[in-house]
Amino acid sequence: MNPEPVSTVNVLIMTAFDSLHGTVVAADPSEPASSRPLTDWVFGYGSLIWDPGFEFHETGLAQVHGYHRTFCIRSTRYRGTPEQPGVVLGLDRGGSCIGMAFRLRPESRRAAVDALYEREMTGGVYVARQLSAILVDGRRVQALAFVANRSSASYERLNDDEIVRRLSACCGQRGRNREYAIRTWHSLAAHGVHCPHLGSVGRRLLETGCD
Repeated sequence: MNPEPVSTVNVLIMTAFDSLHGTVVAADPSEPASSRPLTDWVFGYGSLIWDPGFEFHETGLAQVHGYHRTFCIRSTRYRGTPEQPGVVLGLDRGGSCIGMAFRLRPESRRAAVDALYEREMTGGVYVARQLSAILVDGRRVQALAFVANRSSASYERLNDDEIVRRLSACCGQRGRNREYAIRTWHSLAAHGVHCPHLGSVGRRLLETGCD
């Protein structure tokens, strides 16, 4: 069975989004908690898809332009160690990305944003940005997203062989690196989203017995 179906949902999403372009507004990652954006929406493209860790009252597929999903962040904590670093996803420059948009509950959005900063901003590997995201129904919303910080020493551009090697071997505080990759791949596929990069990596992991 193909775990990455090309569904009519995915075709409709791409058709609706192809002619739309988002705007990017930078947020200062060093700002104090009191001045962090009280955003209504969060855009997830990796583990946030299947493990958001915050309350929300609406969610659905969304696309952002100007960034694509790729394994470009060295992980020495959550999915690896300093001695055996893993690799996790980042939003890197160029292209577009389909992920999940989450609408936060007003009464808990401050707690949600603070938890996200604690989870994603440690070590300066990501930069917090407000991105223009297009929902399936055509709405355009401003969503908080965490993009790859190219100035960070943890930013890496790896070939697929090295990505698969790390995903196969590494493990960190949040578990095995390969589980992170495969769960993200399967979660997107369950929503009818075909991601060639994840699919290629995921199939190679399965071929080597990583399930």
